[in-house]
Amino acid sequence: MEFQNCLPIWDKLSKAQQDSILGSVVSRQITRGTVVHGGNTDCTGLLLVKSGQLRAYILSEEGREITIYRLFDRDVCLFSASCMLRSIQFDITIEAEKDASLWVIPAELYRKIMEESAPAANYTNEIMASRFSEVMWLVEQIMWKSMDRRVADFLLAESAIEGTARLSVTHEAIANHLGTHREVVTRMLRYLQGEGMVKLSRGVVELLDAKRLETLGRA
Repeated sequence: MEFQNCLPIWDKLSKAQQDSILGSVVSRQITRGTVVHGGNTDCTGLLLVKSGQLRAYILSEEGREITIYRLFDRDVCLFSASCMLRSIQFDITIEAEKDASLWVIPAELYRKIMEESAPAANYTNEIMASRFSEVMWLVEQIMWKSMDRRVADFLLAESAIEGTARLSVTHEAIANHLGTHREVVTRMLRYLQGEGMVKLSRGVVELLDAKRLETLGRA
Protein backbone atom coordinates (compact mmCIF):
# COMPACT_ATOMS: atom_id res chain seq x y z
CA MET A 1 0.00 0.00 0.00
CA GLU A 2 1.52 3.29 -1.10
CA PHE A 3 1.18 6.58 0.71
CA GLN A 4 -0.23 8.32 -2.38
CA ASN A 5 -3.13 5.85 -2.51
CA CYS A 6 -4.12 6.49 1.11
CA LEU A 7 -4.34 10.29 1.15
CA PRO A 8 -7.73 11.17 -0.42
CA ILE A 9 -6.67 14.61 -1.63
CA TRP A 10 -3.40 13.49 -3.23
CA ASP A 11 -4.54 14.01 -6.83
CA LYS A 12 -5.82 17.50 -5.95
CA LEU A 13 -2.42 18.72 -4.77
CA SER A 14 0.09 20.42 -7.05
CA LYS A 15 3.22 18.59 -8.14
CA ALA A 16 5.31 20.83 -5.88
CA GLN A 17 3.10 20.05 -2.89
CA GLN A 18 3.24 16.33 -3.62
CA ASP A 19 7.02 16.45 -3.86
CA SER A 20 7.24 18.37 -0.57
CA ILE A 21 5.18 15.73 1.21
CA LEU A 22 7.06 12.79 -0.30
CA GLY A 23 10.34 14.43 0.67
CA SER A 24 9.26 14.89 4.29
CA VAL A 25 6.87 12.07 5.18
CA VAL A 26 8.27 9.56 7.66
CA SER A 27 7.23 5.93 8.01
CA ARG A 28 6.97 4.52 11.53
CA GLN A 29 6.41 1.04 12.88
CA ILE A 30 5.05 1.02 16.43
CA THR A 31 4.21 -1.75 18.83
CA ARG A 32 1.09 -2.18 20.90
CA GLY A 33 1.05 0.06 23.96
CA THR A 34 3.34 2.73 22.46
CA VAL A 35 2.25 6.31 23.10
CA VAL A 36 2.49 8.00 19.71
CA HIS A 37 1.42 11.45 20.89
CA GLY A 38 1.11 12.83 24.39
CA GLY A 39 -0.67 16.09 25.12
CA ASN A 40 -0.98 19.43 23.36
CA THR A 41 2.69 20.30 23.96
CA ASP A 42 3.70 17.38 21.74
CA CYS A 43 3.52 18.17 18.03
CA THR A 44 4.03 14.76 16.47
CA GLY A 45 2.68 15.67 13.04
CA LEU A 46 -0.24 14.53 10.93
CA LEU A 47 -0.74 10.78 11.29
CA LEU A 48 -2.00 8.57 8.48
CA VAL A 49 -2.59 4.96 9.52
CA LYS A 50 -1.32 2.42 7.03
CA SER A 51 -2.34 -0.55 9.17
CA GLY A 52 -3.09 -1.31 12.79
CA GLN A 53 -5.24 0.40 15.40
CA LEU A 54 -4.76 3.52 17.53
CA ARG A 55 -6.77 4.99 20.39
CA ALA A 56 -7.13 8.70 21.19
CA TYR A 57 -8.07 9.48 24.76
CA ILE A 58 -8.06 12.23 27.36
CA LEU A 59 -7.16 12.08 31.05
CA SER A 60 -9.21 13.46 33.91
CA GLU A 61 -7.58 15.31 36.80
CA GLU A 62 -7.88 12.08 38.78
CA GLY A 63 -5.95 10.23 36.08
CA ARG A 64 -8.89 8.32 34.61
CA GLU A 65 -8.84 7.74 30.85
CA ILE A 66 -11.73 8.01 28.43
CA THR A 67 -11.54 7.08 24.75
CA ILE A 68 -12.77 9.80 22.41
CA TYR A 69 -12.15 7.99 19.12
CA ARG A 70 -10.18 5.21 17.47
CA LEU A 71 -8.16 5.13 14.28
CA PHE A 72 -8.01 2.28 11.79
CA ASP A 73 -6.49 1.63 8.34
CA ARG A 74 -6.32 4.81 6.22
CA ASP A 75 -7.62 7.02 9.03
CA VAL A 76 -6.03 10.42 9.58
CA CYS A 77 -5.35 12.02 12.96
CA LEU A 78 -5.14 15.81 13.11
CA PHE A 79 -4.91 16.19 16.88
CA SER A 80 -1.40 14.74 16.81
CA ALA A 81 -0.45 17.97 15.01
CA SER A 82 -1.88 20.16 17.76
CA CYS A 83 0.65 22.95 17.17
CA MET A 84 -1.15 23.79 13.90
CA LEU A 85 -4.57 23.75 15.58
CA ARG A 86 -4.41 26.82 17.78
CA SER A 87 -8.00 26.44 19.01
CA ILE A 88 -7.37 23.03 20.60
CA GLN A 89 -7.20 23.66 24.34
CA PHE A 90 -7.20 20.14 25.76
CA ASP A 91 -4.62 17.37 25.90
CA ILE A 92 -5.12 14.28 23.75
CA THR A 93 -3.02 11.16 24.06
CA ILE A 94 -2.74 8.72 21.17
CA GLU A 95 -1.68 5.15 21.87
CA ALA A 96 -1.30 2.04 19.74
CA GLU A 97 -3.96 -0.54 20.62
CA LYS A 98 -2.34 -2.96 18.18
CA ASP A 99 0.97 -3.05 16.35
CA ALA A 100 0.70 -0.37 13.69
CA SER A 101 2.36 1.10 10.64
CA LEU A 102 2.05 4.88 10.22
CA TRP A 103 3.05 7.72 7.98
CA VAL A 104 3.81 11.03 9.69
CA ILE A 105 3.59 14.34 7.80
CA PRO A 106 5.37 17.21 9.62
CA ALA A 107 2.81 19.61 11.09
CA GLU A 108 4.36 22.78 9.70
CA LEU A 109 4.48 21.34 6.20
CA TYR A 110 0.85 20.28 6.30
CA ARG A 111 -0.22 23.64 7.66
CA LYS A 112 1.59 25.38 4.80
CA ILE A 113 -0.12 23.13 2.23
CA MET A 114 -3.48 23.64 3.94
CA GLU A 115 -3.05 27.40 3.63
CA GLU A 116 -2.20 27.09 -0.07
CA SER A 117 -4.69 24.41 -1.13
CA ALA A 118 -8.47 24.72 -0.88
CA PRO A 119 -8.94 20.93 -1.24
CA ALA A 120 -6.52 20.34 1.65
CA ALA A 121 -8.31 22.93 3.80
CA ASN A 122 -11.72 21.42 2.98
CA TYR A 123 -10.46 17.91 3.72
CA THR A 124 -9.06 19.08 7.06
CA ASN A 125 -12.38 20.71 7.97
CA GLU A 126 -14.22 17.49 7.10
CA ILE A 127 -11.96 15.50 9.42
CA MET A 128 -12.43 18.05 12.18
CA ALA A 129 -16.21 17.92 11.75
CA SER A 130 -16.15 14.14 11.90
CA ARG A 131 -14.07 14.13 15.10
CA PHE A 132 -16.33 16.77 16.62
CA SER A 133 -19.33 14.56 15.90
CA GLU A 134 -17.62 11.65 17.62
CA VAL A 135 -16.87 13.78 20.68
CA MET A 136 -20.47 15.03 20.83
CA TRP A 137 -21.70 11.44 20.58
CA LEU A 138 -19.43 10.59 23.52
CA VAL A 139 -20.79 13.51 25.56
CA GLU A 140 -24.31 12.31 24.84
CA GLN A 141 -23.39 8.80 25.99
CA ILE A 142 -21.91 10.07 29.25
CA MET A 143 -24.78 12.43 30.02
CA TRP A 144 -27.78 10.32 29.08
CA LYS A 145 -26.84 6.64 29.07
CA SER A 146 -26.53 4.45 32.17
CA MET A 147 -23.29 2.52 32.63
CA ASP A 148 -24.84 -0.89 31.90
CA ARG A 149 -26.01 0.42 28.51
CA ARG A 150 -22.60 1.94 27.78
CA VAL A 151 -20.84 -1.31 28.66
CA ALA A 152 -23.24 -3.23 26.39
CA ASP A 153 -22.56 -0.79 23.53
CA PHE A 154 -18.81 -1.07 24.05
CA LEU A 155 -18.86 -4.88 23.99
CA LEU A 156 -20.88 -4.92 20.76
CA ALA A 157 -18.58 -2.37 19.12
CA GLU A 158 -15.50 -4.28 20.21
CA SER A 159 -16.97 -7.53 18.89
CA ALA A 160 -17.59 -5.87 15.52
CA ILE A 161 -14.02 -4.51 15.39
CA GLU A 162 -12.40 -7.83 16.33
CA GLY A 163 -14.79 -10.01 14.35
CA THR A 164 -15.41 -12.37 17.26
CA ALA A 165 -17.76 -12.79 20.21
CA ARG A 166 -14.85 -13.85 22.44
CA LEU A 167 -13.06 -10.67 23.49
CA SER A 168 -9.62 -10.64 25.08
CA VAL A 169 -10.12 -7.51 27.15
CA THR A 170 -9.65 -6.72 30.82
CA HIS A 171 -12.09 -4.91 33.06
CA GLU A 172 -9.44 -2.21 33.49
CA ALA A 173 -9.19 -1.69 29.73
CA ILE A 174 -12.97 -1.33 29.42
CA ALA A 175 -12.96 1.17 32.29
CA ASN A 176 -10.26 3.18 30.52
CA HIS A 177 -12.32 3.33 27.36
CA LEU A 178 -15.45 4.43 29.20
CA GLY A 179 -13.85 6.83 31.69
CA THR A 180 -14.97 5.02 34.82
CA HIS A 181 -13.56 2.83 37.60
CA ARG A 182 -12.66 -0.83 37.11
CA GLU A 183 -14.94 -1.78 40.00
CA VAL A 184 -17.90 -0.21 38.21
CA VAL A 185 -17.18 -2.17 35.03
CA THR A 186 -16.76 -5.40 37.01
CA ARG A 187 -20.13 -4.85 38.66
CA MET A 188 -21.81 -4.20 35.29
CA LEU A 189 -20.19 -7.26 33.68
CA ARG A 190 -21.26 -9.49 36.55
CA TYR A 191 -24.79 -8.18 36.13
CA LEU A 192 -24.69 -8.97 32.40
CA GLN A 193 -23.32 -12.42 33.20
CA GLY A 194 -26.10 -13.00 35.71
CA GLU A 195 -28.59 -12.11 32.98
CA GLY A 196 -27.01 -14.62 30.61
CA MET A 197 -25.74 -12.03 28.11
CA VAL A 198 -22.01 -12.61 28.63
CA LYS A 199 -19.64 -15.15 30.12
CA LEU A 200 -16.62 -13.97 32.10
CA SER A 201 -13.24 -15.62 32.52
CA ARG A 202 -9.79 -14.26 33.26
CA GLY A 203 -9.02 -11.55 30.70
CA VAL A 204 -11.91 -12.65 28.47
CA VAL A 205 -15.50 -11.50 27.97
CA GLU A 206 -17.57 -13.77 25.75
CA LEU A 207 -20.80 -12.42 24.27
CA LEU A 208 -23.55 -15.01 24.61
CA ASP A 209 -26.62 -13.01 23.59
CA ALA A 210 -25.82 -10.13 21.22
CA LYS A 211 -29.49 -9.42 20.56
CA ARG A 212 -30.23 -8.78 24.21
CA LEU A 213 -27.13 -6.61 24.48
CA GLU A 214 -28.37 -4.59 21.50
CA THR A 215 -31.78 -4.22 23.16
CA LEU A 216 -30.15 -3.07 26.38
CA GLY A 217 -27.98 -0.57 24.51
CA ARG A 218 -31.05 0.93 22.87
CA ALA A 219 -33.15 0.99 26.03
